Amino acid sequence: MTMVTERNTALRSMHDAGLAAWFGGSLMGAIGLNGAAAKAPEQRERLQISSAGWDRWAPVNLAAIGTHLVGAAGLLADNKSRLTGQRGVAAMSAAKASLTAAALAATAYSRRVGHQLEREQDRGQDLPTVGVTEPAATTPAPVRAAQRRQRVAQWAVPALTGALIAVSAFAGEQQRPRSVVRGVAGRLREAILPR
Repeated sequence: MTMVTERNTALRSMHDAGLAAWFGGSLMGAIGLNGAAAKAPEQRERLQISSAGWDRWAPVNLAAIGTHLVGAAGLLADNKSRLTGQRGVAAMSAAKASLTAAALAATAYSRRVGHQLEREQDRGQDLPTVGVTEPAATTPAPVRAAQRRQRVAQWAVPALTGALIAVSAFAGEQQRPRSVVRGVAGRLREAILPR
């Protein structure tokens, strides 16, 4: 196995900046935007304010996710020899792929539930709420159900992308020379002395 010595600063920057925006935007939205919308004086305006903010963020979030995925795919392609040549890299890559898929699914689901809430608003209904994900006593049942789903989804995205940041940090640690030597030696030992 040859050690990867080329720099891939552009790909790493795309991977990291995209992931940072995805994580940070979802966390700020759940805490900042939804929290601020919950303080609106009129209960019926709270979902409208939140929806307007999330609609403005959606194209930026999509670009951030796309940037992250392009960077991740490029890094994976550039480091493909490490997948088979260094013990632990394939497992870490599988974990990253699983977390990425889960974060994408949670993001799409959260957006879908957000659209459900927007459709209820577009019907011209009076939708009083305590908060974006907290119903008032007079909130209609379909809106209450969507709010419950959104309460979970809004926290799933930063949790999953935060875990992805941690696994990515571990992936960087696997590229330290000492880790590469240990991983390659472990893979050779497995090949020479099969269990």
